[in-house]
Amino acid sequence: MRSGLIAQKVGMTRVLQDDGTHVPVTLLHVDNCQVTAQRTQEKDGYTAVQLGVGTAKVKKVGKAMRGHFAKAQVEPKKRVVEFRVSEDALLDVGAELLVEHFIDGQKVDVTGTSIGKGFAGAMKRWGFGGLRASHGVSVSHRSHGSTGQCQDPGRVFKGKKMAGHMGASQITTQNLDVVGSDSEAGLIWVHGAVPGPKKSYVLIRDAVKKAMPADAPYPGAVRAVETPVTEEEPVVEEVETAEETEVEAPAAEEGEDK
Repeated sequence: MRSGLIAQKVGMTRVLQDDGTHVPVTLLHVDNCQVTAQRTQEKDGYTAVQLGVGTAKVKKVGKAMRGHFAKAQVEPKKRVVEFRVSEDALLDVGAELLVEHFIDGQKVDVTGTSIGKGFAGAMKRWGFGGLRASHGVSVSHRSHGSTGQCQDPGRVFKGKKMAGHMGASQITTQNLDVVGSDSEAGLIWVHGAVPGPKKSYVLIRDAVKKAMPADAPYPGAVRAVETPVTEEEPVVEEVETAEETEVEAPAAEEGEDK
């Protein structure tokens, strides 16, 4: 089991296939998705990688998270999420995941927060058919009908499908198709119902109900951590010089002119 990706929902477009058909796709933008921490079995009791995406302003990041990002030597991130992985799929801290992590034609599961609809009735929220819109029903055509029972049990069971707040909940859509990707723009094209409004963040994982393609990169398509290259200072060897010896001038012979 390998890591997923954090992406931001951009919008929709269509892709022209080789056979002339148009496929509607959702554009998902992966913006500098880096590994910010590791979770190991020995230290934490489980194996996972923590990913961060985007770039946040330093003044909008808490003091504790500043130290967390500084320890990982990465820029402050807008969104941080953990992905459970196998022990052989752990990634180095600071490594950047690329959009080639998911190949064309692969099935993926996308998790996001659905669009909020506010307070909705039973017909819209649960798909009820409503009452008869004919003689004798009065003005209660869209009501949900009876809710309780008689004196026994004399209450409404929990979980009864009634009117209430609709949407704004976590939803996972399974078995969506990856149509293609653009490495330069950091985009993934997904065919299917991706949950959430525009500019919202979603999580992309390998499909649970479908086998991962054999040619998919494992443990992932990553850009290795670039270690700064420091120029080595030239080593200056100390050369031992011979000690200067004082040479006495020859003494003048007697009789020579001074």
